Amino acid sequence: MYSYIIMNDTIVSPSILSADFANFSASIAEIDASGAKWIHMDVMDGCFVPNLTFGAPLVRALRKKTKTFFDVHLMIANPSKYIHEFAEAGADAITFHYEAETHAHKYLTEIRDLGKKPGISIVPSTPCGVLEDILPYIDIALVMTVNPGFGGQVLIPECLEKVKKLKQMRDKANLNFRISVDGGINEKTVELAKSSGADTLVMGAAFFGSPDKRALIERVQGTIPL
Repeated sequence: MYSYIIMNDTIVSPSILSADFANFSASIAEIDASGAKWIHMDVMDGCFVPNLTFGAPLVRALRKKTKTFFDVHLMIANPSKYIHEFAEAGADAITFHYEAETHAHKYLTEIRDLGKKPGISIVPSTPCGVLEDILPYIDIALVMTVNPGFGGQVLIPECLEKVKKLKQMRDKANLNFRISVDGGINEKTVELAKSSGADTLVMGAAFFGSPDKRALIERVQGTIPL
């Protein structure tokens, strides 16, 4: 089993969407050297979102390079068709979009039965209230804070209201899932995200553009002051 942090601490999950696609091995080494606890993998199909990235073969190849937790985010149509493939490739958590599957509960249960951490994500136009009945079955609630498809976008502040509501729902039901935010997270927006209730922060351009990635991770995870 690869490391999985349950609660209380902040996790930074650098997104390889912003990595050097010509040298993923070096990018994985940079993440490991930084002290980041997770690695975020945005799988895009050009259908559910307007971009193409990579699939399970890359996850499988990179699994050989690191033991860091693989945070796989399926931004694809019909993600249920590929759950087993990504599980076998080495994903530790598999998050799919609420908007992409009618039977979310069924597939969250399937992910857990495969020994992986199930997650559900929503795009900016989807209210978080639709997740209420499936929150007991997840380990990750991922709020997109930009319209998904491309890295380097500016955070949509209104999306953080959904983070606040999810935290309230989690506390009220005494649940134990992580609240992740993805899109426009950098040193200027990270405190807004954390103060809203996010405990898992996906960082792409801000991470790979940082000259001192370890210091960045330490600041964001709270080891040293921002």
